[in-house]
Amino acid sequence: MSESMDLFQTNEKLNNSAQDEHPYVKGQVQTTFFESSDSFYKVLLVKVSETNLDWHEDEIVITGNFADISDDVTYRFVGKLVDHPKYGKQFQAENYERVGQNSKKGLINYLSGSEFTGIGPKTAEKVVNHLGTSLIEKILENPAVLNSVGLTKKQKDVISQTVHENNGVEQTIVGLNSYGFGSNLASAIFKKYKEQALEVIKTNPYQLVEDISGISFKRADRIANKVGVDYNAKGRLRAGLLTALDSLSIKSGNTYSDTRELMQESTRILETDRTQQIDNKKLGEELYDLAKDQKIVVDEDKIYLKNLYDDELRIAENMKRIEQSGQDKQQSHDFSKIIQKVEKEVGIEYDESQKKAINEAMINPAFLLTGGPGTGKTTIINGIVRTFAKANDLSLDINDYKEQAYPVLLAAPTGRAAKKMSDSTKIPASTIHRLLGLTGHGDEEAANDLEGGLLIVDEMSMVDTDLFKILSQAIPNGMKVIFVGDKDQLPSVGPGQVFYDLLRSHTIPSVELNQIHRQNDGSTIVELAHDIKNGVMPQTLLVNQRDRSFINCNTQQVESVIKQVVNKAKVKGFSSTDVQVLAPMYRGSAGIDRLNVEIQNIMNPPTSEAQKEVDYRGTKYRIGDKVLQLVNVPENNIFNGDIGKVVGIEINKENKHYLDKLTIAFDQNEVTYTRNDWNQLTLAYCTSIHKAQGSEFKMVILPIVPQYRRMLKRNLLYTAVTRASKMLIMLGDPNSFEECIENESVNRKTTLKQRLQYVINEEYQPKVIGAKKEMSTNSKDNNPADFILSEEKILGNDIDPMIGMQGITPQNFNNDK
Repeated sequence: MSESMDLFQTNEKLNNSAQDEHPYVKGQVQTTFFESSDSFYKVLLVKVSETNLDWHEDEIVITGNFADISDDVTYRFVGKLVDHPKYGKQFQAENYERVGQNSKKGLINYLSGSEFTGIGPKTAEKVVNHLGTSLIEKILENPAVLNSVGLTKKQKDVISQTVHENNGVEQTIVGLNSYGFGSNLASAIFKKYKEQALEVIKTNPYQLVEDISGISFKRADRIANKVGVDYNAKGRLRAGLLTALDSLSIKSGNTYSDTRELMQESTRILETDRTQQIDNKKLGEELYDLAKDQKIVVDEDKIYLKNLYDDELRIAENMKRIEQSGQDKQQSHDFSKIIQKVEKEVGIEYDESQKKAINEAMINPAFLLTGGPGTGKTTIINGIVRTFAKANDLSLDINDYKEQAYPVLLAAPTGRAAKKMSDSTKIPASTIHRLLGLTGHGDEEAANDLEGGLLIVDEMSMVDTDLFKILSQAIPNGMKVIFVGDKDQLPSVGPGQVFYDLLRSHTIPSVELNQIHRQNDGSTIVELAHDIKNGVMPQTLLVNQRDRSFINCNTQQVESVIKQVVNKAKVKGFSSTDVQVLAPMYRGSAGIDRLNVEIQNIMNPPTSEAQKEVDYRGTKYRIGDKVLQLVNVPENNIFNGDIGKVVGIEINKENKHYLDKLTIAFDQNEVTYTRNDWNQLTLAYCTSIHKAQGSEFKMVILPIVPQYRRMLKRNLLYTAVTRASKMLIMLGDPNSFEECIENESVNRKTTLKQRLQYVINEEYQPKVIGAKKEMSTNSKDNNPADFILSEEKILGNDIDPMIGMQGITPQNFNNDK
């Protein structure tokens, strides 16, 4: 516990030596207005006894991370005065301490206080005289120091227990505050390590990278530099390897890596000091230990983060459960007659492939529907919903289900895609996150169990491995599930290619729609998209059509050409909602950042000096601006990729910019953001193609130039083209467009297909399924010398595929549901 006291005293010295520079408040807590149930964050009302603030009231509201607070103790809070947009002026404490516990008189008063039952002033003075003014530190570190004072056992127990209760947690929180951890991280760290938190940080700050979500390698490295951790320390090398695996999965979308790319990425992360070298032999040994400790899984030359490996297996197990549990619930209806009734009801005649799709969806517990633009996926979703309702004598009127769950659930990864489902079916739809009750704060274990008879998920190509694992766990036995998507679109932003792997595993019935139905009054955009999907270079690519055109220009001309096109579109009456520029990259003269500013100045220029405008990190926002949401905030029903419009700007009259507000209208609701949350937004006149998935726009302007070379893939161009519903304007280098069409996208490195085939069909058995069994160093077969990942074995891919996990099968895993 010496580390916690060192931090406590260092903090005190800093505060005392700079009272004139660091704002502080001394006082006793009158009441606790708010106390978070899942962190140490509290809102206190404090009676002020001393402060260096310009504060003339008797009381002040103080917020921050605090342990249990006593109302008869004086505290000293260090931080800053802020003006909360809703609650007014408050003191935001960065740290705090009890006053009077470092002087003889203060300690005597403290030990003889009401908390220390049976300890009077004379006994307290005896303890202070014997142990000195550092007695709290000594007791926290070793309660046996009280043995030499001459106290009764009861007195020793009271002092030891009360000091630990008052100071153990408190000094840990003080120490965590001094490292700058916010309330959620401080709570997570304390929850994991309790009073040993500061000792863990002092001896191995890299442990936090392994155990605490949100602690980066760089942050741990900064702490390690301060406390003097060795450059090749075990913890540092382990954290570097785990960070490298995580980084590779995020950048590539793969669920596993090979040894060579892992070592290269690890070296890049770990080599932060040119005067020192990484010990590759030790690095190899730590890779082995990570496998032994079940932090990673090694299967031949594949190296997985444990959670991604487990996610793939969980998905396979849940899909098998869904398939098996639904077999006994299939109806014996003549679906062909019901489909005919639906045709009459909606005024449409399905072709044979569409009838087959609806029929297959009805007779199978799980079903996959895929197809390109114009092939009728939305039509089939509506047909499935209505056929299911008729087959089960269900009403689709939501008012009929006040006391029970609605029987049909519709979901999609984005708000716009969900709205499109709802508009076409006339029944409610939501985002997957909202359906599951996920807030984006690591709450997957609290995901809602779904209720109902039918679940349809659209835009499945956007769903990553982690989200699908949570979704598949939430699907109850007996629920019919339909997954719909376009397998040729870009895969998910997160690791995996779930929809593609589900299809190519051939473990779940599927239908691919190929017949084009939507021609949009002679539109050629759909035909162009199908040519691109099939790898065909259209002879008419450069020939202007009634709904699309091509403008030949170089990289330097892109900005000028786009400005001219947007200007002309605006003159013709197209709004910023109608027009969407899509670009593959953010930087450069033809990048998203540059184009956003130029288009903003055309579609929503500053009209007068009196017009409200706010500046945030170089980006100007005005009423009417089109903006993009960058993160999921389920509690506000807004999600990454949602596009909204600025409908309100509130500028603080006292020039306190942190109180400025933006109000954004999205399709589903309005949300007001204070300046602290503006990092969730960016201009949306030009967006990445990935961000546009799940959306359609009347006019899409698409620049493709050599600057984007590393991004030029067939699925990128295909996804961009299919965002246009009425007009498509392509511009740039014809060779770059041709390069896109020729460069067939490389599939991500995943093993979900194999997991599905093994678990459902038992066609494939991986060498390693996980590390549920302890390593045995006594077994001849498990001799560590045979498979320690030395530098030579790492670089030569000479790795024992079993890594000490022989005999483990998927049955060693228990289903979460």
